Amino acid sequence: MFDFTGKTVLVTGGASGIGREIAKAFLGAGASVIVAGLPTSEPALEQVRSEHLDISDASAVAKLIGAIPELHVVVNAAGMIRRDDEYNLDAFEQVIDVNLTGAMRVCTAARPKLLATRGCIVNFASMYSIFGGPRCPAYSASKGAIAQLTRSLGVAWAADGIRVNAVAPGWIATTLTQALRDDEARSAPIMARSPYRRWGRPEEIAGPVLFLCSDAASFITAAIIPVDGGYSAA
Repeated sequence: MFDFTGKTVLVTGGASGIGREIAKAFLGAGASVIVAGLPTSEPALEQVRSEHLDISDASAVAKLIGAIPELHVVVNAAGMIRRDDEYNLDAFEQVIDVNLTGAMRVCTAARPKLLATRGCIVNFASMYSIFGGPRCPAYSASKGAIAQLTRSLGVAWAADGIRVNAVAPGWIATTLTQALRDDEARSAPIMARSPYRRWGRPEEIAGPVLFLCSDAASFITAAIIPVDGGYSAA
């Protein structure tokens, strides 16, 4: 549906989960894809350039992005959650640093490259941008802040021709949600509320991301797009 031939796409957190499916989708649409993040147990994607990157390291972020000759799209899919541990302030600060400040590090480092190509950014918000998370206060706070960061950068950088949007996934079947999916007492109420009565698939996030990065979305910026099967409206 979309053609990204000749475009270079950076996907942080692109080695696993939702990020991996997004990287595969961009590759299938003709893009040159760079995935950057920490090592995972999943095999490397063929025809994709893989780079080690800790987004909590500002100098490493600047070095990697600075070495990319031309950049058209940035997808900030890297993130973490530490359920039941985030009331510990060290854990709280780590999650905020990775999910929120890490995304900002990538955005600001990429801005000069995107200015040259009139490119775009897609951040990762969450249904927790709307709901409170009693077991994950740092994750929820970071995702609420990502929504506001996206709106702020979208407004601030519109005059430069850089579009900044976010997707807000709902309950998606990934390794991060495996324990929850295996716990019937916790997963049953979630499925009962979800209009589709099922978990989303990682590849179902990729389509909206490609749309937001395509010419078809040329008048969309500072938007947060729910991709939750209607959960937040139920």
